[in-house]
Amino acid sequence: MEAIIRRTDDKEFAESIIRQNMSGYYKQLDMHWDTDLFDKQWGVLDSYELVMNASRVGLLCLNHDANAYYIRELQIDQNWQRQGLGATAIRYTMDIAQQAGIRLIRLRVFSINPAIALYERMGFRVCKTEEGIHYMERSIL
Repeated sequence: MEAIIRRTDDKEFAESIIRQNMSGYYKQLDMHWDTDLFDKQWGVLDSYELVMNASRVGLLCLNHDANAYYIRELQIDQNWQRQGLGATAIRYTMDIAQQAGIRLIRLRVFSINPAIALYERMGFRVCKTEEGIHYMERSIL
């Protein structure tokens, strides 16, 4: 069964899944959630929910400039991880970027996050690492 990806403006759902998935990294890296920053960034993102069996199981937040599309959030509910939903969301992003004539996708990920393996399988490469964050990108042919 394929995930449905549709626009969302449900900030509460977005904040909930991000905090649920990222809390372990925040704790490990001695970081704290910044609600004001989240509120500010939420307003400028194109946000999508991933739906399986009528349940919201993921979040994809994007923005772009003239050079690249940026995956700002890719969160999959922990019960649905490792089932291809992250790859589906990345392919969706690639399709949107291609339709816009943009040939580059970029993202940031904590260097301790196992999702790096997914990104590498999807063709992303690490361009630089600063303060425990990998900056990754891939071209779209």
